[in-house]
Amino acid sequence: MVADRTPQRPPWRGTRRAGSCAAHTTAKSTTLGGVPESNAPPPATDPGAPRPFRARVFAVSWLAYASYYLGRKGFSVAKAAVARELGLSEANLALIDTAFLVSYATGQVPSGLAADRLGARSLVSLGLLTSAVACALFGSASSAAALAVCFALNGLAQSTGWPGTTRAMADFTTPAERGRIMGVWSTCYQVGGIVATALAAFLVAHHGWRAAFYVPGLWLAAMSVVVFALLPASTPTTPAHASGAVPAANTARRAWLRELLASPVLLSYGACYFCLKLIRYSLLFWLPYYLHTSVGFGEEHSGYLSTSFEIGGVVGSIGLGYVSDRSARGRAGAALVSLLALAGVLLVYARLQTDAALLHFGLMALIGALLFGPDALLSGAAAQDAGGQHNAATAVGVVNAMGSAGALLQGALTVGVQQAFGWHALFYVFFALALIACACLVPALRAHRRAVMR
Repeated sequence: MVADRTPQRPPWRGTRRAGSCAAHTTAKSTTLGGVPESNAPPPATDPGAPRPFRARVFAVSWLAYASYYLGRKGFSVAKAAVARELGLSEANLALIDTAFLVSYATGQVPSGLAADRLGARSLVSLGLLTSAVACALFGSASSAAALAVCFALNGLAQSTGWPGTTRAMADFTTPAERGRIMGVWSTCYQVGGIVATALAAFLVAHHGWRAAFYVPGLWLAAMSVVVFALLPASTPTTPAHASGAVPAANTARRAWLRELLASPVLLSYGACYFCLKLIRYSLLFWLPYYLHTSVGFGEEHSGYLSTSFEIGGVVGSIGLGYVSDRSARGRAGAALVSLLALAGVLLVYARLQTDAALLHFGLMALIGALLFGPDALLSGAAAQDAGGQHNAATAVGVVNAMGSAGALLQGALTVGVQQAFGWHALFYVFFALALIACACLVPALRAHRRAVMR
């Protein structure tokens, strides 16, 4: 007998109607990166999966990435307590941040490649478990060097999160719906940041700064098990059911990746994200410290007040994702408008001379909305579009790696500007970065215009 080499259907996939999304898998299409999807390997998963199945992927991946933030936000809230107890300088604190960010940036592209080849479930489960171990080690350390090493390990583990979870979402979304779905899904890192900040503020105030790492470590370990049990396993994107298919598919993939990495659209997104992530990580890592040491709020109050940044981000991510699906100027055009508004609000905040908590909360929430909207859009739906169905995680990893290179500078920038010119000068720098981010989107806008005119 001749063995049946027909690939097995996923258990949820039934007989399709004519005109359903099966037809789209055979049609030749082009991604924003300019690479034909027909040259990519056969799809591993199906955006036409039943709604309950897609809802499970959405919920598990959302909760997984929100949980990653429990493992990375504790240090920003605990900085003052750590410095006081261990006698660390602001330069020491910046060095610890930088150790995390170097590892985080370094791991982005390898994590994207691993997610595209192996699937999200294994990568994310391993990343969560490793981050849990790193948190426990960080909470046990007592020197700047030891803290930096532990935070570097955590950064490498955390780098698996965004490429892995967005890979899971790319498997079950189409470009037409991706903006609004990913806009809602991207609230995971705002909500995760809010919960992580509030939890860390409570733990530092009532149980000491070490508890702000032990407790999240336990949660991350538990989430690792949940992800492995509930997140569906993706079929590898390299087909292995036909003789000689693997070498041919690997050759095609390498050629496709070369075109993808040279895409002016992807590089435009990445350059813009460099500026955005530099601003965002400066605020994420230093906002509680700034509110406490410069404005004069209490340590616990500063931690809670800093959540305004991510609360605003929830609204911005959902709103801009919805708009981008309908924008005549595409996702880059929607992001550009938000960034111009962000520059204006940052200029207002730079001139703020008050300790009114409500005013700080409102302006920082508005900054969060205008920053997190394009942040989530460019690193999520826009990058997934550029990568296509089969290299979405790699494209996301490239954009996030370029952004993380910007985040690497946040420690030196924040401390350097603050010590030389004061905290308010830092927000003028952010204003300039927002304008540079706008300029970086010009190639993507031109590419969209050319695509529409064809």
